[in-house]
Amino acid sequence: MISNIGHKSRQFIHHVVPGVIRPLRVLWNEVIGFIFLVLAGTIIVSTIRRAGDDPNGFWVMVFGIGFGLAMAGFGLSSFLRARKISRS
Repeated sequence: MISNIGHKSRQFIHHVVPGVIRPLRVLWNEVIGFIFLVLAGTIIVSTIRRAGDDPNGFWVMVFGIGFGLAMAGFGLSSFLRARKISRS
């Protein structure tokens, strides 16, 4: 009787866990992608506003927009990874 319960619980875990893990991974990647895109937008907008007041505005603009584009790239790659996971 007890070995039957262990077998049934292993079967349950074997069938249910993959069905739960995949949507959680997709959701995780989408949330992280959203956070990175929001950070990118915030960084780029604040860089453009700040660059006009700064005597080194060109370099502030170059580094700020570069950093913002890197964050946007991370966000987009996270969304693409979520799409790939959901299609597999």
